Amino acid sequence: MYTKGNMYLGIDVGGSKTLFAVFSEDGQLTNEHKTPTNSDYGQFLSDVRLVLSGQLASYTFSHCCCAVPGIVRRDIGVGVNFGNLPWRNVPIRDDLAQILGPGVKVLVENDANLAGLSEAILVHKKYKKVLYLTISTGIGDGIIIDGIIDADFADSEVGHTMLEHNGQMTKWEDFASGRALVKKYGKTAAEITDPEVWAEFAKSLAQGMDGLLSTLHPEVVIIGGGVGSHFGKYEKFLKEELAKLESRMVNIPPVLQAKRPEEAAIYGCYEFIRQNLQR
Repeated sequence: MYTKGNMYLGIDVGGSKTLFAVFSEDGQLTNEHKTPTNSDYGQFLSDVRLVLSGQLASYTFSHCCCAVPGIVRRDIGVGVNFGNLPWRNVPIRDDLAQILGPGVKVLVENDANLAGLSEAILVHKKYKKVLYLTISTGIGDGIIIDGIIDADFADSEVGHTMLEHNGQMTKWEDFASGRALVKKYGKTAAEITDPEVWAEFAKSLAQGMDGLLSTLHPEVVIIGGGVGSHFGKYEKFLKEELAKLESRMVNIPPVLQAKRPEEAAIYGCYEFIRQNLQR
């Protein structure tokens, strides 16, 4: 077991669960632990302390990266808005630094950006401009150019794009996400096998992707997240819908499933630490 310094800690804070991952300097994942995400921020911090003093007590960390949903003030390490969690304007970087102790550098970044970073690095030899979409409870995005999170789009929240749906303006993620599937069909993506349901879902997904492709012109689109792990169920339908949108001005790029659809953000924590070591 690795017990010496220079281990890296990744913490992926989700709406329902938080994943802790321990990496060696060369990127080996040596330990993982999941715990429910308490909606009370103070209790969440207590749960972090318990994990670090319990399951991960044998490790000494030099760096930590925390992946959070929503909007981040990177300059001061504050999570402004956490999406489906009720936390607002919390100093999560400093709170984690206090728990981890002196000498541990803590970074905080949006979870979709980190997920996109890790997936973009896996295809970097072939694609330099990557649009990553995480389809889970909501819809998040990351724009990665030359293996770096694009600062100009680091705070983009495409799931909140307003689109016409059933005669009224609606947030994209309210009709094309995992939450939307459960609300409409009473089933999770894992439980849905009806091709007609997936064909309809693909139309909803393509509707929001239309504007993104015409604006960003990515070389590839990678889809991850909980619903992304079921990409094979709707891949054919989605590509058919996107083909209808192609024109002389807008080329439809390859659309791929994430290689690690539900763990992309935690691997992104490692990559983000590694990149910041070089700055």
